[in-house]
Amino acid sequence: MGKMPVLRWRHVQFMTFESMDFGPYDKAERSARKAYELYEDGKMAQALAALERAIEVNPTNSAWHFNKGLTLDAISRFDEAIAEYELALQLSPNDLEILNALAVDYTRTGLYDRALNTFEYIQQADPSFEPCYCNRIITYAEMGQHDLAEQMFYLAQQIDEDCPLCYYNIGNSLFARGQYKKAVRCWLRTAELEPTHPQINYRIAQAYWSDGDHAKAREHFLAELRVNPGDPETIMDFGLFLLEVGDLDCAKEKFNRLLEIDPDFAPALLYLGEITLDQGDPGRAAELFEQALKKDPTLAGPHYRLAQCALTDGRKDKAGVHLLAELDREIEDARTLVSMASMFLTIEDPDRASQCLLRAVGLDMRSPDAYYYLGVSAANKGHFVDAERFFSRALELNRDHAGALRDSAFTFLASNQAQKAPERIARARALQPEDCELRMLDYSVRLILLMDRVTHCLSRLDPRRACRRLFHRLRRR
Repeated sequence: MGKMPVLRWRHVQFMTFESMDFGPYDKAERSARKAYELYEDGKMAQALAALERAIEVNPTNSAWHFNKGLTLDAISRFDEAIAEYELALQLSPNDLEILNALAVDYTRTGLYDRALNTFEYIQQADPSFEPCYCNRIITYAEMGQHDLAEQMFYLAQQIDEDCPLCYYNIGNSLFARGQYKKAVRCWLRTAELEPTHPQINYRIAQAYWSDGDHAKAREHFLAELRVNPGDPETIMDFGLFLLEVGDLDCAKEKFNRLLEIDPDFAPALLYLGEITLDQGDPGRAAELFEQALKKDPTLAGPHYRLAQCALTDGRKDKAGVHLLAELDREIEDARTLVSMASMFLTIEDPDRASQCLLRAVGLDMRSPDAYYYLGVSAANKGHFVDAERFFSRALELNRDHAGALRDSAFTFLASNQAQKAPERIARARALQPEDCELRMLDYSVRLILLMDRVTHCLSRLDPRRACRRLFHRLRRR
């Protein structure tokens, strides 16, 4: 979701009673004032309790309901915040700030129609109220209606051309569309207008990373961590970035830092296991994956990696147990599903391999590996026509897919179409000239084709056939 506005507490005019106690209303105001101090100190639970004490005495103070909504927002209790804003509106029906906060939380909770209706109501009440355009950028971006998000951006610009939040929010819309360079420009403008804007360098780093500019991405990750050294979200993404660029030691340091902040953070254990596995220690990696599962039994990934470790040790039964457990997870990465399919084929479970591959194709219809393994699965079942169709699709997507070239040649042999195999073998050998299996396959195909030619020639020399031809000639005379 795009960046939501940082709304300010509403201050009310407190009466000054000095040392005198004028009863419960005096105590309620003091409690509300204390709540503000606690909120500013980041003590949200205590601030919430203090506000509730004040509201219990005087439930007709709309500002206190508004402030309670903001406090609930700060601890991500958005449904409860909505209820508080709605109470505040009953007391102050046309208060634009309350309406704006309510619309923002409607967006946060996916109630987009309500959010848009509320923003439009604000616009009709006061067309110059800039937040109703600025925050609508987020709503439209979340709905995937990016043209309307841009329209809101330009309307907001007519009121305040230097709103940092507008640039931030339209940057999110551009990022969602894959327009990373434009997103960077917008976020750099946000940073220029408001250098302390939350997570701005982190977002710039994400855009540079997505655009392939790793040097700039690293620079902005580090800039964000200089400002917010303990931000788990930034540390996590920086760790993943470092993994991708192959800086395993620095990535390891980041994931260990996450465990210092939160010892129960299972994803950090998962990625430490991945690094350990990559560094050639499957035993220690398996221990880390097991620890991750103890912290979060629903986490996607550890069972998949434990299956790999089990196969490394030749424990096919154990690998099967972990693969089945991983299948119960919500896997959104086609490459992981393809890899799982290859493992299911290794343990001779073609049906579940096909299940993984069909899910992979559903996520990425242009995955040559998915079609390749569908071909392998079909060939293993003796369905050679289907196998060749899948191999051909894999080669359409990647004409240099060595596995599809090699295994389609095997399929041609198995289906008595050896004459089609040499072209595929030649292309595969050009890609992998030192591959012994391909050399043997090439030799076998040449031998089969030679034998076919010899058999054909011998059949032409069959004396019985020669006599029959001579007999027919004599009869014609």
